[in-house]
Amino acid sequence: MGSLIGKLSILADAAKYDVSCSSSGSKRANTPLGLGSAYSAGICHTWTDDGRCVSLLKLLLSNDCAYDCAYCVNRRSNDRPRATFTPEEVADLTINFYRRNYIEGLFLSSAVIHGPDETMLRMVRTAAILRRERRFNGYIHAKAIPGCSSELVEAMGRLVDRMSVNVELPTEQSLTLLAPQKSKQAVFRPMNFISGRISEARDDQKRHLPAVRRKSAQMFVPAGQTTQLIIGATPDSDRAIIRLSEALYGRFGLKRVYYSAYMPVNEGSSLPVLPPPLLREHRLYQADWLLRFYGFSAPEIFDGSEALDEALDPKTAWALRNFSFFPVDVNRADYERILRIPGVGVKSAKRIVSARRARRLRHEDLKALGVVMKRARHFLTCDGRAEDMISDAGLLRLMLTDVSRQLTLPF
Repeated sequence: MGSLIGKLSILADAAKYDVSCSSSGSKRANTPLGLGSAYSAGICHTWTDDGRCVSLLKLLLSNDCAYDCAYCVNRRSNDRPRATFTPEEVADLTINFYRRNYIEGLFLSSAVIHGPDETMLRMVRTAAILRRERRFNGYIHAKAIPGCSSELVEAMGRLVDRMSVNVELPTEQSLTLLAPQKSKQAVFRPMNFISGRISEARDDQKRHLPAVRRKSAQMFVPAGQTTQLIIGATPDSDRAIIRLSEALYGRFGLKRVYYSAYMPVNEGSSLPVLPPPLLREHRLYQADWLLRFYGFSAPEIFDGSEALDEALDPKTAWALRNFSFFPVDVNRADYERILRIPGVGVKSAKRIVSARRARRLRHEDLKALGVVMKRARHFLTCDGRAEDMISDAGLLRLMLTDVSRQLTLPF
């Protein structure tokens, strides 16, 4: 289909299954004769019909893929409309949408056009047109195509705010089964390169460079990198997925790992017929949150089991398995211990530590500090005084299972 509107219809729809499109972490002011700016608050978002939060201009450069990954809607063997944008067309769309106040940035990915290097070269050209020819200063998130050269990743990293390389499947065996043209090595190579260059750029910023050099210095992917894992396309357990995420955070310093529940868009003997329950995706995000912000490790979260508890959020499940850790006295415990209390989040834990410097906290103060008392009251005390605590972990589990069904955000 040759018309621009026709291409947009095909390629915007083709991009909807990629959820790693967060835009936080970058800030860039406008320049003389330039267009737009990027703010750390992120770009505009909308909700798709399957509940995913995506940027308003989120599209593929092409869905005409040379690969035949079993789980992918754009696989080579699928009989579906194909389209490919030119770099100039994507740049024109981005500028026109921005001027109409529809968007504040671009999320650009692509199927593999002939090969990784050719695809990446076209994406770099798109970003270069926007930055250098059209003077666009808004947010750009681009995918690095696994298997492409480091030179192209370097060129893209100097043009965009965030990059991502999608791992997609958790193990080499899963890739061999469903995406034999991909390999972990091809994914991890650009991921490792991006991580190293981000560290180098940050080290350069920390040095006391002369003013002229500091002004002209280019940051490399200032908003960091992310990745995506598909959940439920293979038998990989929750434990294997979270262990992989923990390793990715530690090895590559990722900003986020996104979890995307498998959608059965293709048929095949190696694919499940039904999608996994969305609750599984939700529990994985909760476990991921514990890794990133609560000081938990993967072995702690699972304690030998392979699956996350469906009835309880991972933090509460851990608390019930480690009931002897509680109660925690909020007036005396350190920040890390307070953070382990179910119903206490990062912000409320910081507020507790700050507020108790002025005076001793009482149970009635905690709700005002953001603590979810329906859950937390069973795991904390104030100066040794408890409020409606239940000492039987089994009975408490039954009660908290009911509470967890009422609360959308259990932390």
